Amino acid sequence: MPQITLTPAQRKVHRAEAHHLDPVVHIGGDGLTPAVKKEIDGALKAHGLIKIRVFNDDRAARESMLQALAGELDAAPIQHIGKLLVLWRPMPEKEKSVDEDRMPGPRDVKVLKFSSRGGQRPEVKVVRVLGNQRLTTGGQVKRAKPMQKSVKKSAQSQ
Repeated sequence: MPQITLTPAQRKVHRAEAHHLDPVVHIGGDGLTPAVKKEIDGALKAHGLIKIRVFNDDRAARESMLQALAGELDAAPIQHIGKLLVLWRPMPEKEKSVDEDRMPGPRDVKVLKFSSRGGQRPEVKVVRVLGNQRLTTGGQVKRAKPMQKSVKKSAQSQ
């Protein structure tokens, strides 16, 4: 997989977004193991923009790690500053299942009835409101009425 190439302006925007992030993956003395690569891939899928901390004093080794990760994981190297590496990859679109026949479900609503005397607690009543119903200000459940159709408009369309 080739690494993603970005313009300097895009890289600058991603650097600014990554400024407040904390490192999500730490690379220890063993270096880039398959488990570390899998963890970085999962973090890129979840977040898109991640920081990685490398516990290695060799700058050239850290630079090669950044390039290797960018190439293998199809990501863009954003920044290498000190022992921190920043990678970015566009997040995949999440598929939403669309159910055409889905209606609003019932919901439980708490209705408070206040006493006419001020010192008492309000009476709490839980009411189940269905999808085709509404709750009035007085706590009554009203069924939704079908929309009325005009006799004149229906006669004109025919």
